[in-house]
Order: sequence, then structure tokens, then C-alpha cells
Amino acid sequence: MLSDFYVFLDEWNQMLGLETPAHHYKIMEFLFSVFTDTPHRGLLMAFRHSGKSTVVGIFAACVLYLHPATRILILSAENNLSSRMVAHIRHILENHPRCADLIPSAKKEWASGRITINRPIGIREPSVVCQGIHGNITGMRADLIICDDVEVPNTSNTAQKRETLRERLRELDFILSPTGTMIYVGTPHTLDTIYRTSD
Repeated sequence: MLSDFYVFLDEWNQMLGLETPAHHYKIMEFLFSVFTDTPHRGLLMAFRHSGKSTVVGIFAACVLYLHPATRILILSAENNLSSRMVAHIRHILENHPRCADLIPSAKKEWASGRITINRPIGIREPSVVCQGIHGNITGMRADLIICDDVEVPNTSNTAQKRETLRERLRELDFILSPTGTMIYVGTPHTLDTIYRTSD
């Protein structure tokens, strides 16, 4: 239910002594709709400093709270960018009052690059793992892929780089589970942007 995500968002902001901006509800509503409605594909673009990455991290933490077996891949242009998102999600999980039971007593996988929460046994992949766009993703499986700033000047400032980026992103279809969700979060950096879907 969308209301669960709103409550999770509000409670996190209340912990920080903040009120939830109206556009954050709209961002959360959009993320929820992509997660629940076919074809489970979405592109989130918002004005700079809108807090879109903040809400995306809260959304991911709420998905784990509601569906602990979910496997999430965070993909960015560079590994240090994606690890920042994982660290953000980890921070929320560690401090949100609803997530206390998700924190493992033995934190074998609890770092900036990968975290594994308390969840049903038998799942090989971490709960959340990050990777740079040119990192090794062979053999990975994910139920939710968040492509957070995969298009940056360094990956899109030539036609060859843009084609390489598109080829790399096509590989994600083989990683995503059959009913999985893929969400792109970013800002165009070129006229021939990967976010352009039609003329």
C-alpha cells in the first residue's frame, strides 16, 4: 500500500526533525507505482537538489522492510557513487524505528558496498549491493535495480561512450528477475541522452 511508504517516509523525516516536502510524496508515489504496476520500468528526473536520491534511498529501505527477501542492485557511473546510495540505505535501516528487526546480530555483510538484512534463508545475493557501470555484474540477480546517475559526462561525452553505456545497460535484463523492477534516476548530460525514449 502506498500509505505504508508515506508513513515510512514521514517517520524518517520526523526523526530528523523535518517535515516531508510535498514533492517528496509525489516522488514516492511515482516509485511505488513503478514497483507495483507493469511493466515495472520507470525514469525519475527532478530538479537539482530536489532530494530525489534521498527519497529513492528511503523507498529502497521501505521495500526491504515490507519485503525482506528483495535483492537490490544499485548501479551508478562509478562505484563510489553507488556505494554512497548503499550507505544511505544502510543508515536508514540502522536508525528507522521500523527496521530494528532487520539488523543482523552478526554483520558479515554490512558495509558501504553491500548489506544483508535478516531475511529468509537460502538467498545467495546480498540484500543491497552496489556496482559501477563498468564493474563485474556477471552472474548477479536482482529483484529491484536502481540505476542512479549512470549517465554522467564521463560516460556520455562521446558517441562511442554512449553506445557502450547503452550496451552495458541492456545486460541488466539478464540480471533482473522476471517480475523485477528497474528504475532510472538521473539528469541528462547530452542531447543524445540515454533517457530519451522518442523524438
